[in-house]
Amino acid sequence: MDTRMHHTWKNGRLIAMLGGTVQGRDCLTALTYLVRPGAMIRGAAIAEYERAFARQVGVAFAQSFASGRVALFGLLNQLGVGPGDEVLLQVPTHIVVANAIRYTGAIPVYVDCRPDTWNMDLQQARRLITPKTKVLLVQHTFGIPNDMDEVLALSRKHGLIVLEDCVHALGAEYKGRPVGSFGRAAFFSTEETKIISTTMGGMAVTDDAALAAQMLRFQSTCPWPPRHRVFRYLLKLVMYYFLTEPRVHRYARAIYEGLGNRMPLPRPTVKDELMGLRPKVYEQRLSNAQAVLGLRQLRTLAANLAHRRMIADLYRRDLGNTSLGLPRPPEQSTPAYVRYPVFVPDRQKAVAALKSLAVPGTWFTSVLEEAESPEYGGYVAGSCPRAEEAARHLVNLPTHQRACSRDAAALAAALRMIENTP
Repeated sequence: MDTRMHHTWKNGRLIAMLGGTVQGRDCLTALTYLVRPGAMIRGAAIAEYERAFARQVGVAFAQSFASGRVALFGLLNQLGVGPGDEVLLQVPTHIVVANAIRYTGAIPVYVDCRPDTWNMDLQQARRLITPKTKVLLVQHTFGIPNDMDEVLALSRKHGLIVLEDCVHALGAEYKGRPVGSFGRAAFFSTEETKIISTTMGGMAVTDDAALAAQMLRFQSTCPWPPRHRVFRYLLKLVMYYFLTEPRVHRYARAIYEGLGNRMPLPRPTVKDELMGLRPKVYEQRLSNAQAVLGLRQLRTLAANLAHRRMIADLYRRDLGNTSLGLPRPPEQSTPAYVRYPVFVPDRQKAVAALKSLAVPGTWFTSVLEEAESPEYGGYVAGSCPRAEEAARHLVNLPTHQRACSRDAAALAAALRMIENTP
C-alpha cells in the first residue's frame, strides 16, 4: 500500500473492537424499550428467540440465560457434574468458564492449545484422561472450529460427555454442519464482543429432549433480571454504538474508556468472578427486550458472517507471505471469525503500530482471560506452555461490519512494516 494513502486513510477512522455487531436498527429497538419499558423483562420474544436460535444451530432445543457462563453452569449441573468429577478444558480461555466448572464442585483440568488454531490439543487431552474425567469441553477459539471427528472419536473411546464452548463461534461450521450440534450440548454467548450482541446474554442448546426438559426446569428457577439492569444494558448498547462509529471513535475514545471503567454502565464480569469467587447474583434469565435484539440480529447473521469471512480472507491474503502466525483452520471447516488472531513476535510493538488505525484486541493476555491471577482458576504456571506463549504474543484484528476492506489492508500493511523491524 502507498504510504501516503495509508496515512490519509488512518487519519479519518479508528476501528473499535466493539460496535460493529450492532446496527442502527438495533439501537432504535433498544430506544423503544427505554422509552416504553412495558414488555422489557417478560414477553413472547424470549420463546421465539430460543426457537430461532435452535434452528440456526441445527438442534431441537435452546434455553436462554443472562450469560453464556450461566448456560454452562446449568448444563454441568443437569448432567450430574459435581464434586470429584474432572472436566477437561483448554487454555487460553476465560476465567468465567473455569468458574462455572468450579462452582459445581468439579475440577477443571487444563489442556494446552494447538499453535495453528489455538484450539484444544486433543493428543494432550487424551493423556490427561483419568477415571474421574466426566466431560470434554471443547472451545472453538475465535470461531475456528475444532476437529470434531477427532473430538467425538476421543469421547466415544473414553465414555466422555462432549460439551461445545461456542461463545466465539455462532455460525461456524465443520464439514457443513453448525458447531454446537455435535456434542451432547453446547453454550453460546451474545455478550457485547461476540458475533451478535444483546450486551449480555447466553444460550444453552441440545438435541437431547431429556436434558432440554431439565434445562427448562433450571431456567425456571433463575430469577428475572431487575429492570434497572436491563435498562443499563440497553443504554450501553446504544451509547457504544455511537461512540464506536469509526469517524467518531478517534475523538470519543476517552469517553468510551471512561464509561467502560466506571459505572453507571454494567461490566460483563464482576470483581468476584475475576478472583474465582461466585458473585451474589449469578443464575439469571434473559430479558424480553434482549431477546428482541437477538432475534433481529439472527435475521442478518448471514450477512454478518459473510463480511467477517471476507475481512479474514483479506488478512490471510496480505499476511500470508510473512512470518507472522496465522490461523490454519481444519479442512472442510468454515470459521465464524469473531476476531482474526495473529501471533506476533512483539505484541507491544504490534499494538503500537496498529493503534492509529484500530484498537487492536489482545484476547488473550492470560491463559485465563481477565483473571486477576490464573491461580484463582486452579491453573498451575508452566503446565500449558503454548497457551502461555499465545497469551504473550496474540493480537486480534477486527472483522466486524464496521471494518471495511481498506481498513483490513491498512492493518495488514502496518503489521508487515514491523515484522522485521529490530
